[in-house]
Amino acid sequence: MRTLVIGDIHSGLKALKQVLERAGVSENDRLIFLGDYVDGWSQAVETVNFLIELKTTHQCVFLRGNHDELCYDWLRTGKDNPMWLQHGGIASIASYMEMGEGLKGIHMDFYADLDNYYLDDRNRLFVHAGFTNLKGVKFEYVPKIFYWDRTLWEMALSLNPELSQTDIFYPERLANYNEIYIGHTPVTRIGKTTPQMAGNVWNIDTGAAFKGPLSIMDVNSKQVWQSDPVHLFYPNEKGRN
Repeated sequence: MRTLVIGDIHSGLKALKQVLERAGVSENDRLIFLGDYVDGWSQAVETVNFLIELKTTHQCVFLRGNHDELCYDWLRTGKDNPMWLQHGGIASIASYMEMGEGLKGIHMDFYADLDNYYLDDRNRLFVHAGFTNLKGVKFEYVPKIFYWDRTLWEMALSLNPELSQTDIFYPERLANYNEIYIGHTPVTRIGKTTPQMAGNVWNIDTGAAFKGPLSIMDVNSKQVWQSDPVHLFYPNEKGRN
């Protein structure tokens, strides 16, 4: 059985289907989704529908992203968040306007049931954004940190590549886990379009919301599969650009 981790989708369902096919995903694989299923391209409702259906046939772990929480807040309260609207919320609202009340309830259950993190039996941590407590995720004070933090990735990028996990100066926060898998901060910000490792942190967000592809990684072999750049599937849309 493979364990496959999937980066931020941002409503790019066409790219998701393509990369799942390219990875040859089967019912024997465990799929760990790092969050941010919506906000960006036009298929928010279709993407969540697809993921809900996928869970009936595959072993899936769905983590909570900040965009998922923002969309869930809007579905629950109807209140607009100006910052959310500027960063993909408008596309999600347009998609949800065509949805019936019955399906809305199913989607709200999906968002409510998302996990803040996942820790596997090899002490590998999967989380959308990060955490701040030096002792690890089980000691985090504020749950929102799991899907909003950027300091974990910033810290990992700042490390001397020659520093090992056994070094006395290796950050305690990172040393809690053998490997850490995140999304949230696109690697396109550092000029990359493939998953990047810094310290023991793997960033799988390859910019699907913008001009990059959607990525899947086998966490054991480190083999990577990618879709075509997601914006090519939606030529008349702007995504989060």
